[in-house]
Amino acid sequence: MRALAVVAVLALSGCATLSGDAGTYPRYLPKSAFDARDHVPPPPAKGSPQAEKDRQIFLATRALKDTPRWSLAQADNAEEKILDAYACALGYTPTRETNPKLAAMLMRMSRDVRSAVAGPKLKYRRPRPYLSEDAPICIKPSLGFRFSPDYPSGHATWGWTVGLLLAEVAPDRSNAILARARGYGESRVICGVHNASSVAAGQRNAESLFAALWSSDAFTADLAAVRAESDEARAKAAPLDAARCTAEANLVGAPLF
Repeated sequence: MRALAVVAVLALSGCATLSGDAGTYPRYLPKSAFDARDHVPPPPAKGSPQAEKDRQIFLATRALKDTPRWSLAQADNAEEKILDAYACALGYTPTRETNPKLAAMLMRMSRDVRSAVAGPKLKYRRPRPYLSEDAPICIKPSLGFRFSPDYPSGHATWGWTVGLLLAEVAPDRSNAILARARGYGESRVICGVHNASSVAAGQRNAESLFAALWSSDAFTADLAAVRAESDEARAKAAPLDAARCTAEANLVGAPLF
């Protein structure tokens, strides 16, 4: 029982939020409206072909250490900088000052994401891949992170949920946004902290959650306000570094797996 309690406390380590007090923002969905445990299938069974495929992908991606893609994966580890991660895909850099409604919406949505991640993680309690393989990873994991289960990826759930939201906010940029969302999840595989199937489960988790969010009147009202705010902010924004954005697009252009 004590071990389970420890896992329960630490399961949210690495799950999505923005910097600030997320507790001041209510969730969009009541707990009874969406249970991710009903939407995320079990992880690959130990010893199965899919589990072996995960292991081979983990080993193969260790070759990316110290490459530009490794550096991007390290940057993507900072979930609180999610708006910076999507800047090139959006065509401008949103900030709390220029896009307060977007920042507030993401903060509120992050509470729904946390719940959607915690349920399946505690249900399946799959260990992270680097715990069973002696190979480099792109971050220095804390004790809490080590206890946080692998499946589904909280980063991938967060990144894909934000990507789906931003694709609605800026539909003319949707292809670039969703490519960046995919790359954001793949960064966890490159980092070595998630299995590929756990990242795929995070994407599936995000899609189910996002579909459920449309049932919230507050969500749809906030989205309309955020669209108008984003259009205004984008029109006033300074141009981005073209070389940086081209390099990033090249790094995430093709699916990793």
